[in-house]
Amino acid sequence: MRQRIPRSPRCDPIIRGWMAYYGAFYQSALYPLLERVNAYVMRWMRKKFKRLRGRKRAQTAWNQAVARRPRFFAHWTWTTHAPRVW
Repeated sequence: MRQRIPRSPRCDPIIRGWMAYYGAFYQSALYPLLERVNAYVMRWMRKKFKRLRGRKRAQTAWNQAVARRPRFFAHWTWTTHAPRVW
């Protein structure tokens, strides 16, 4: 599944389907995959907005986005922390 992760933030329906299907059997196995999706979203965000190129600013923006809209992406219902991979 990691090889099939779309590289844009518009992948929400695909991720939601994976969570519904695979999460019904073994939810904890999806956590590494969802963290990787968060890493892709973070990388996209840092490339799109120049002011977020620094790690601390990006981290602050990430935390604010999650606090404001905790269900903006489907996978944020299970994991909302900033990714370890930058």
